[in-house]
Amino acid sequence: VNACVDVVLSGVKLLEALGLEPSDGKNHAVLNSGQDLKEAFAHFMERGAAAERFFSDAEAFQDIARTASEHPAAQLYVGGNAALIGQKLATNPDLKILLCGPVGPKLHELLDDNVVVPPESMQERDEFHLILEYQAGEQWGRVRAPAANRFIFSHDLSNGALNMLEVFVSSLDEFQPDLVVLSGLHMMEGQSKEMRQRRLMEAVASISDIPTDIPIHLELASMTDQDFMSNIVHQQVFPLVNSIGLNEQELLFLTQSASGPHASLASWSGIPDVGVVSDILFWILKEHGKTAERASDLTRIHFHTLAYHILVTVDGHWGNQAAAVAAGARAAGTQACATDTIDTSKVFLKAPLEFVTSHTGAPSKISLNPDEPVVHWHREGISFHFTPVLVCKDPVRTVGLGDAISAEGLLYSEVYPQ
Repeated sequence: VNACVDVVLSGVKLLEALGLEPSDGKNHAVLNSGQDLKEAFAHFMERGAAAERFFSDAEAFQDIARTASEHPAAQLYVGGNAALIGQKLATNPDLKILLCGPVGPKLHELLDDNVVVPPESMQERDEFHLILEYQAGEQWGRVRAPAANRFIFSHDLSNGALNMLEVFVSSLDEFQPDLVVLSGLHMMEGQSKEMRQRRLMEAVASISDIPTDIPIHLELASMTDQDFMSNIVHQQVFPLVNSIGLNEQELLFLTQSASGPHASLASWSGIPDVGVVSDILFWILKEHGKTAERASDLTRIHFHTLAYHILVTVDGHWGNQAAAVAAGARAAGTQACATDTIDTSKVFLKAPLEFVTSHTGAPSKISLNPDEPVVHWHREGISFHFTPVLVCKDPVRTVGLGDAISAEGLLYSEVYPQ
């Protein structure tokens, strides 16, 4: 239910256009000024890490958004995880997509013809999200980026309040979907605690109204409030959805928020360790997923990081996992390089060629075989499918990559009727 226009441009170019001088990095959970913006940008650029933040000052944000969207180097795209997943699925000519996000005139013009927007979802003004990209090795003052990535910020109130969720759920009767994809919970972090708690309860009530025979996938995104994340996991949202998609930042934040395995790990150094990642994924499904004793629907997690992907499923609920995880990896390589098929001269392997599958359970050691790039292992009724990613050397566009990966993985996933 989140949709917007993404304004994509070089972070350094925008900061220069705004007259902001290079400074030392400092993390801010919420951005209140240009000073906060440049410090937070430097903080994440120095780490080569993706992040997303709320900009609290509406007027200052409008000025920054205007400067950004009118910059000659800026590109305007469909944005918001829901709209991006919808756009990706809509490239399949046999699919019709219902999108309920706040859709302004510019966004409506950018959407694929296969995307249906109910009239109640239309609004007069677009919601803009600013995406500041930087390249590997790029300098800004004393800061040098170790990897290409982006820093995202917005002052987005309608997505933040999940304004379109009820419209979405009430439109499902007529639309009769085969799959529901939810995203945008992370946008609620800009709300006050009371408002957020109330809205989350309303969201849970709405999601509970979706017929149980329709599988629901939840796409997570960058968050900073551990209590809020803990609520989503423990009491409210996870038990209602069948599948979740997330990256390495979100996975680590999730285990820290909900006191899971490896929660003392402050941050990843380099490529996330496969054993650590699979321990956390295993714990999510064991502790919060579907079992004979637990009334949870969660049976699938699609994890993606730059170097590799893992699809984890509770046995008996999903099929075609090898194709699904491979399709997601292929989408990552083609979309980042903006090619129709994988061009081997433009990609390289970053995945570990050998790894252990766990640091807490009985691990097995795995060596990758190029002839069978999808590796499968099993742990207490849970299946893991791992594939390396052919990483684009010079990415043309990194925005929405996780959404494209999750969408493609869902398209190839077979859900068994329960």
